[in-house]
Amino acid sequence: MIFGLLSTVMISFSSFDQEEWVVPAKYEKMTNPTDPDEDKDIGKQLYSKHCQSCHGKSGLGDGKKADEVEGDLGDFSSEEFQAQSDGALFYKSYIGRDDMPNFEKKIPDEEDLWLVVNYMRTMGE
Repeated sequence: MIFGLLSTVMISFSSFDQEEWVVPAKYEKMTNPTDPDEDKDIGKQLYSKHCQSCHGKSGLGDGKKADEVEGDLGDFSSEEFQAQSDGALFYKSYIGRDDMPNFEKKIPDEEDLWLVVNYMRTMGE
């Protein structure tokens, strides 16, 4: 009886969706100033250095540090992820929240972060 009740409670808590990540309109409407066909290697290198440990090599949320993170790491190949605007991906990656760190100091050149956004786009192909 207690095991059944405990199982139900655990399933209920695990099925709660994370609080929606609201992106300010300023960022949602931002246009990516970089050419997605240029500097692909830079975006990939920055992703490997700063993102891969949590998000995984292919952006599936299966990096070596993924188990240390409480929130959903997402699946960068999913339609839902890829449907986000470039500005939203920039905001979430640059500003961060909760377990997602702020990268304003780690990647101070905003253009470099746009290159990471371009690289994340390749994970949906």
